[in-house]
Amino acid sequence: MADAYIYDAVRTPRGKGQAATGDKPGGSLSSIAPHTLVSQLIDALAERNGDEAIGSVERLLLGCVGQVRSQGGHIALVSRLASQLPDTVVAKTLNNYCVSGLSAVGESSLWAQAGQPGLSLAGGVESLSQVPFMADKAAYYLNDELRRELRWALPVMGAELIASLEGYNKAELDALSLNSHQRASAAWEKGYYDSSVIPVHHADGSVALAQDEWVRNDLTQEKLGKLPPAFAEIGAAEADAMMLAAYPQLKSINHLHSVANCPGLSDGAALVLTGSKEAGAACGLKPRARIRAYAECAGDPVIQFSAGFDAMQRVLDQSGVSLAELDLIEFMEAFAATPLKFLRNYEVDSDKVNVNGGLIAIGHALGATGASLVATLFHELERRDAQLGMVVCLAAGGIGSAMIVERT
Repeated sequence: MADAYIYDAVRTPRGKGQAATGDKPGGSLSSIAPHTLVSQLIDALAERNGDEAIGSVERLLLGCVGQVRSQGGHIALVSRLASQLPDTVVAKTLNNYCVSGLSAVGESSLWAQAGQPGLSLAGGVESLSQVPFMADKAAYYLNDELRRELRWALPVMGAELIASLEGYNKAELDALSLNSHQRASAAWEKGYYDSSVIPVHHADGSVALAQDEWVRNDLTQEKLGKLPPAFAEIGAAEADAMMLAAYPQLKSINHLHSVANCPGLSDGAALVLTGSKEAGAACGLKPRARIRAYAECAGDPVIQFSAGFDAMQRVLDQSGVSLAELDLIEFMEAFAATPLKFLRNYEVDSDKVNVNGGLIAIGHALGATGASLVATLFHELERRDAQLGMVVCLAAGGIGSAMIVERT
C-alpha cells in the first residue's frame, strides 16, 4: 500500500458567521459565496505550487454540514465549476458534522494509498452567516418526541455533561477560553499564521478579511467571569432528563458554559493538497508531510464527544506513537469542557496543545474546521522544524476523527 502525503494546506480567515440585519453589519465574509471561498483557495494553491500541480488534481472532496441554500445542490461540484479546476476533476460533498473537513482529508489519503492517480484537494467550507446551523430542518431538530427517541441534543449539551461528570467550575472553563484567545492573538501578532491563511478578496480585488475575526486580545478572566451560563434553560427543556437517565450517577446537570466558552460560529474554508509520492513527483512536487495514521470512531450520542477520544487512541495505536512523542497537537475546542478534559485526564504537555489558539478564539466553520486544523498543524510543524503532530476532531451525535501527520 502506498503512503499518502501532504504537499500544501491553506485556509481562509474565520469570519463571524453573522448575517447583516437592519443597521447591523454582518461578518466580513457574509457577502462572499461559499464556492468563492473555495475557488480563492484553489487560486492560492496554484500560485504557491504551480499550474501543473493544480492541473494534476483528479478529485475535489469538500465537507459541508449545511447543504441547503448557497451550499445546496452539490457544493463541491459548484466550487469546481467556479474555479480553475478542469471539468474532469471528480467532485464529492460529504457531511460528517463537525469532523467533515478531517473526514475529507482522511478519505483523500485512502485514495492515495489505493494507488489512485493524480492529486486530491480535500477540505471543507461553511458559511454560517448564509446557512445557519440546522437550516436544513432535519426531522429530529424539530420534533421533540423524535429527538428524545434518537437521543439527539444540541452539541453544547455534551460539553455541559462532561463538565458535570468531571466536576469542573466556570472559572476553569473561562481560564481555558482566555488561554485560547491569548495564544491566537499572539500567533497573529508574530505572523505564525502567515503561511497557512489566505486573505479573502471581494470581486473588485479589495480585501474582505485577512485575519480571524473572532479573536479578542482584550479579554480577561474578570470579563469572562461576568458572563453568565447560557444554556440552563435549553437543557431543562430538552436534554437534562435524557442525560441524567444515561448517567444516573449525576443528580443534576451543572450548566456552566457561557457564550464565551463556545467556539464562535464562522464562515470559512480550508483545503489540503494530498497524494502519493508518485503523483507529486509527476508535477514536480516534493512531499512535505506524510499522513501516518487516520481513524474515525462512533460512540455514545448522549455525551457526544467521547468518540473523538476513541479516534485519538486508535491513531496512536495504529502508528505506535505515544502522546509524549508528539511535538504538537491540534485538539478541537468543542466547547471549553472537552479540551479541558483532554488536558486534565491525559498525560500531555499543555505547551504542545493548540499552541496558536483554538476554536474558542478562532471560530468554528463546521465543515471546514478539520481541514483547517490540519493546515495549522502542518505549517506549525514546519515553522518549528518539528516532526510529529496530531489532529483530533469531535462532533455531535457521537462522531470522532483523528489523524497523525509526520514531516518528511
